[in-house]
Amino acid sequence: MKQELATSDAVTSAPVVHWFLPTSGDGRDVGDSARSGLSGPPAREATIDYLAQIARAADQLGFAGALTPTGTWCEDAWIVSAALARETQSLKFLVAMRPGIVSPTLTAQMAATLQRVSGGRVAINLVAGGDDAEQRRFGDWLDHDQRYARTAEFLTVLRGAWSPDPFDFTGEHYQVADARVMLPPDPPPPIYFGGASAVAEEVAARHADVYLAWGEPTEMLAERLERMRLLAERHERRLRFGLRLHVITRDTAAEAWAETERMLANMDDLAVKLAQRRLKRTGSVGQQRQNELHGGSKDNLVIGPNLWAGFGLMRGFGGTALVGSHAEVAERIREYGELGFHEFILSGYPHLEAAYQVGEGLLPLLRTAAPTASARSPMALATA
Repeated sequence: MKQELATSDAVTSAPVVHWFLPTSGDGRDVGDSARSGLSGPPAREATIDYLAQIARAADQLGFAGALTPTGTWCEDAWIVSAALARETQSLKFLVAMRPGIVSPTLTAQMAATLQRVSGGRVAINLVAGGDDAEQRRFGDWLDHDQRYARTAEFLTVLRGAWSPDPFDFTGEHYQVADARVMLPPDPPPPIYFGGASAVAEEVAARHADVYLAWGEPTEMLAERLERMRLLAERHERRLRFGLRLHVITRDTAAEAWAETERMLANMDDLAVKLAQRRLKRTGSVGQQRQNELHGGSKDNLVIGPNLWAGFGLMRGFGGTALVGSHAEVAERIREYGELGFHEFILSGYPHLEAAYQVGEGLLPLLRTAAPTASARSPMALATA
């Protein structure tokens, strides 16, 4: 069998927890970011010094890695990750990027270089793109399904260029001859990939190491995970599963829910309306599912045990948060783990203070068992 990952579906060890680098700005409220679409600068600019504070905190607190996002309103993920690799010791960088905007062979070279200079601390989060306007801003006019077909070819060429032998490929979107890099990365960076549409799931089943989803109630995610397991098995592969969530975790549940009320009170109704108008134009099936969780209303935002959809009123690309005491949030994460999720990419506002809240209050509760070789993240295995 073409078994690319020796993993177990059962999670019997501590989950692998990553943090988030707010490269579009930060602050105490969801609107404190260029990504929110509001006018004016964020409360905290995404300077390299501020991002370095967050990265060093995540490193010292024991987070496995940090997601460096991509998009118009973000600083470039490759450059930021390279700069912060010099500021940290063991923190890994999950570099988000859009295939089709950069050639797969050049990406293979960039990733191989960063893997070497960082000491093996790189993974790649491929984002096929769900916003047509943003894609066209970068010169990409393919429709939704074509973007995912191109992503599959992109990954074929990327892995081929990392192989020991020169790689030739002719497809609908790419044609390369003698693709290679100076030195193949050792080990190759793992590929993280998400998408809720049928075409996205097929690409993930064939090519991804870790399939990512946004936070939803467990009953909504259970069917997707089972479908993804079966799809991967058809291709003689096994996937790991990761979940992207915000968190508001405090010593007591009352403190955590009070923070949601404060944040909600600071969400201007007109700003919410404008954000929802923009988010409803998305072609992303995953974003459409997120929109349905709150319906654009400030009412009924608690959509599951300790699961709050309020972030989605102002921002896209994942708008749910686990809210509660450290013990309650840990229990919800364990429940997602029992469902099959191995890794969690968390974030909170502001990201510096929230890193300490999560790192000091939540992470110790999740470290109830040492990870085994079969259940550890591909990023952890890469540097073991």
